[in-house]
Amino acid sequence: MDQDELPSPSSSRSLFLIGKDGHGNWVVQDPKGLRGGLFIDRAEAIKFAMYETGNRPQAVIMVPGTIELHMSGRPNAGQRMIVAPQTPSDVPLGGC
Repeated sequence: MDQDELPSPSSSRSLFLIGKDGHGNWVVQDPKGLRGGLFIDRAEAIKFAMYETGNRPQAVIMVPGTIELHMSGRPNAGQRMIVAPQTPSDVPLGGC
C-alpha cells in the first residue's frame, strides 16, 4: 500500500449516531463510546461521520431526539449512551 493510500482510521463496519445534545451542540458518537466528538454545525458532524465510516451513508444515523456525548469507552454496569428519541425509529442519514 502506498503512503498516499492510507486506510480510513476506522473499520468498514463502523456505525455513528449524529444528533444534538441538551445544550444544542452537534454530537457524533459510535455506539461503544470509543470515537466521536462535538461539532460546530451539522455539516461538520456529517463530514466527520462519513469519513469515519468510509463514506457509507447507511452507517450514519441521525438521532431525532437528544444524544449526550460519552467517551469513556468502558461503560460501567448500567451506563449506556443516552439517546432520547422523539419518534419511535431512528432516521438514517439518507432519509433526511
